[in-house]
Amino acid sequence: MKETIIILGAGVMQGPAINIAKELGFFTIALDGSRAAPCTGLADQFEQIDLKDKEGIEAFARSIQRKTSRLGIMTAGTDFSASVAWTAEKLGLPGIPYEAALNASDKSRMRECFKKAALPSPEFFTVTQEEIHTETQKHKELNISYPAVIKPVDNMGSRGCRRIDNAEELEEAIKTALSFSRSGRAIIENYMDGPEFSVDAIVYHGEITICGLADRHIFFPPYFIEMGHTMPTVIAKEKQDAMLETFRAGIHALGLSGSGNIGAAKGDIKLTAKGPMIGEIAARLSGGYMSGWTYPYSSGALPIKAAILAAMGKEPEGLIPLKKRTCAERAFISIPGTVKQIIGVKDQQLGFSGEGAENVNNFFMRIKEGDKVAFPENNVTKCGNIIASAPDRETAVKAAETAARSILIRLDPSDNETAEFLYKEPHTKAHAFPPDAFLLTSEMQNALIKLPETIINKAENTKPANNNFAPSCFCVNSSLSITPFPALESSNLTDYMGRTVKEALEAVRILCASVAPCDPLSKPSENAENVVRLGRSFWAALIRGSYQGAVYYIDNLRRKPP
Repeated sequence: MKETIIILGAGVMQGPAINIAKELGFFTIALDGSRAAPCTGLADQFEQIDLKDKEGIEAFARSIQRKTSRLGIMTAGTDFSASVAWTAEKLGLPGIPYEAALNASDKSRMRECFKKAALPSPEFFTVTQEEIHTETQKHKELNISYPAVIKPVDNMGSRGCRRIDNAEELEEAIKTALSFSRSGRAIIENYMDGPEFSVDAIVYHGEITICGLADRHIFFPPYFIEMGHTMPTVIAKEKQDAMLETFRAGIHALGLSGSGNIGAAKGDIKLTAKGPMIGEIAARLSGGYMSGWTYPYSSGALPIKAAILAAMGKEPEGLIPLKKRTCAERAFISIPGTVKQIIGVKDQQLGFSGEGAENVNNFFMRIKEGDKVAFPENNVTKCGNIIASAPDRETAVKAAETAARSILIRLDPSDNETAEFLYKEPHTKAHAFPPDAFLLTSEMQNALIKLPETIINKAENTKPANNNFAPSCFCVNSSLSITPFPALESSNLTDYMGRTVKEALEAVRILCASVAPCDPLSKPSENAENVVRLGRSFWAALIRGSYQGAVYYIDNLRRKPP
């Protein structure tokens, strides 16, 4: 068997690693716990193995080692770097010590390492299910003040991670965090206020090579939802240097860069009022489309190629920047419900075909019709992602955000989860979760209350002659018009995805433009032309859930009009 590399994971994030390994001429074996993983067919060989089963992975790798002239093992975008390190250490393959990998996988051990090295990192303590009622009092003794952050010690993608602002939120947040922990432990730490940045590096015989630095765009407290990242960062160079110096020190503190060590490191760094602080450092390349897509589009750097070569005991290549462009990744999300229809994509394989399409590189849809969706509480429950690149930042960002807003998701009107989201007591504060799509001022709220309610199947002498947006009226279709709400329509408010009110209304028109003969809302009134004028409840649904809430409201009127 020719030189062989084992790659942990066969998901979308590991697709580039599998393809690059094959291009380099290595026999490529992908391991994953699921045969349904989307990239199982890309590898020369696939084996179904639980990625937590380090002994099972070791045994499989040992069987391959006997057959090949050279063997390597690596991962990117998974949280199983400890399984990689275990196997590499047991078989004498290029890698990092297993104990160092544990330092970078277990957030409690990680914080202890940073504390011993006197690195800027928040005060913390760990808690287990058995200790929940006693350990949660330690925040008083350890000078942990609110707001604080709680997270499982051994998960990724912000699963079970949230900010807590007072003692009343603590116990429930701990239970949630523990439910996402494989070891049944959570960590509570002081909240670090400030913008967040991501950075990847290759470690080769102790030498650290930085791949690049990206701005992360985090929204929707108390959770930490990354709605995108942009590379390169626009932060001042001296601040970049300070963050990268802190990142390198963190790599050393975890034991990832010792003499002879070979691997990768991914860091999340916060830039606080006191300077850079370490969020996390993992012993792997990043997920979130960074290591496989953002770096190549932005700079031409190929961190995955370098990581594969290093794992095979070869000199890393592909880390010298060859170009200078901006790459922007943006996510799109949904309110709760069941997906009934997705429009706005010409071809999921060929990509996006709208304004700025020439700058859109990739479209990733993570949902399909019939799937359940929810407002994201972590980074694995988003609906999809767009990646765009251009010579300048403004063009790249506009292309990615325009493409993300072009994806329209209609929800099943029979799903009561959507109704519960839309019609329970409205959220009127920015910190409420999930937030309203459009956060009204008190004056707008008063104006909303004064709007007339929806009128169905009543005669009117006139109706608007076209479907164009106008101050006096907006027509959804030939039988549906909307009572004007000037205070909101003339505002600068935008929804979760950055849509203006006008753009949200246009999305409603696109999804509801057609009227079937059997549509209950199209039945004519006696001796007069039928008119349906959407009023207060329509606007309330749009305010709460943007175009999705408004369309859900209309679809339910069509199902069972009052």
